Amino acid sequence: MYPNTDLHIAGRWRPGADRQTLPVLNPATGETIGQCAIATTADLDEALAAAARAFPQWRAVAPFERAKRMRKAADLLRERADAIARVMTTEQGKPLAEARIETLAAADIVDWFAEEGKRAYGRVIPARAEGVLQAVVREPVGPVACFTPWNFPINQAVRKISAALCTGCTVILKGPEDTPASCAELVRAFLDAGIPGDALSLVYGDPGTISAYLIPHPVIRKISFTGSTVVGKKLAALAGEHMKRATMELGGHAPAIVFGDADVEKAVSILAPSKFRNAGQVCVSPTRFLVHESVYDRFVDGFATFAKGVKVGDGLDPQTTMGPLIHSRRLDAIEGLVADAEAKGATLRAGGKRIGNRGNFFEPTVLTEVPLSARMMNEEPFGPVAVINRFSDDDDALSEANRLPYGLAAYAYTRSAERAARVMNRVESGMISINHHGLAFPETPFGGVKDSGYGSEGGPEALDAYLVTKFVTQANF
Repeated sequence: MYPNTDLHIAGRWRPGADRQTLPVLNPATGETIGQCAIATTADLDEALAAAARAFPQWRAVAPFERAKRMRKAADLLRERADAIARVMTTEQGKPLAEARIETLAAADIVDWFAEEGKRAYGRVIPARAEGVLQAVVREPVGPVACFTPWNFPINQAVRKISAALCTGCTVILKGPEDTPASCAELVRAFLDAGIPGDALSLVYGDPGTISAYLIPHPVIRKISFTGSTVVGKKLAALAGEHMKRATMELGGHAPAIVFGDADVEKAVSILAPSKFRNAGQVCVSPTRFLVHESVYDRFVDGFATFAKGVKVGDGLDPQTTMGPLIHSRRLDAIEGLVADAEAKGATLRAGGKRIGNRGNFFEPTVLTEVPLSARMMNEEPFGPVAVINRFSDDDDALSEANRLPYGLAAYAYTRSAERAARVMNRVESGMISINHHGLAFPETPFGGVKDSGYGSEGGPEALDAYLVTKFVTQANF
């Protein structure tokens, strides 16, 4: 049974103060499956008071003890993975296998941050004068407001919660209303593992209202946001106005360059599944495929064949390899982008249409020879659509990779060490994966440049934004 989702504030799971709710829909059927509680400003005030109250106590807990509780949360996620995965698939649509992988990956992320929090060291700086001690101390920044999206309702939230808790910060998490229950199960695992109830609150509601209230509030010392570039810029501006630290993981439009010397079959076998994972609703999904003319036809044929073989359906069906889009608005958006590309001269090689009239299903789609004037070449599609264009000159491909203001992820396939080095040095992206798909591990940085944001949600770099650097110098008389 799909659960209704309450808020968690000050150690209690409860409805909002005015008991308003939003319906939660199953994207595979369009049916209402539950309700999500909505927070009022009174609820937010209680969450803020709890975060402020808990911060002195939680920061005083030794990092070793914080790690023990976090490791227990990771174990609980593993124990509950099958049940959580069914909840996630029901509300988000991704195949059950993907939902289970996401839950287990979240446990690994918690484990990694738990251990890394033990190593948030300061340092001693040799002094210029005898009898002087110079020390750098790293301290938690304070209560944090985190905003997470629906496409990975656990794995986006877990990075923020884990980085905050392991450094001694307290958290108010604004979860996704489209996929509230799986996010709530993540929070429940932390609480059941011994994280104080005041230290971790979970709220839902109108994103604009909640962000406008939390970000300027004097209790909040840092924000972390994952979502669209348009919204991210507004929140970053608001954070800047109030001198709040911010980590921004925003949109992308990832180029994937396949050079003439690439292993084409290998490239297709990696890039095609990556494109259609989670129905293309992935911020680092490869989207603009730039393929050398000498291997273009082989690549397109292989990619289109793969797309036509994807089994689209309800994610709870074990035969399904791609589920629905999250809601009808995404369906309309993808349909519009494909129609615009075709109207401007693109060739449809696979898919291109809605599937049925129940649920939010769209065919895995491959478009070729798409002009730069098409919206698809300039707007993040965030759906199961691959755009494949040819190139003849390497420099042209690299220029196209950098043309857009996005810079989150990029991919390249080549047997040439020289070409790989040129991609590494010239492509403007926070993450580059060459000859494989190697992004988003807990121990590696995760973040973008340009309009794709700033800061990292992975690796040791993720902890920096949650820590204040304090310099202390002391003379011994």
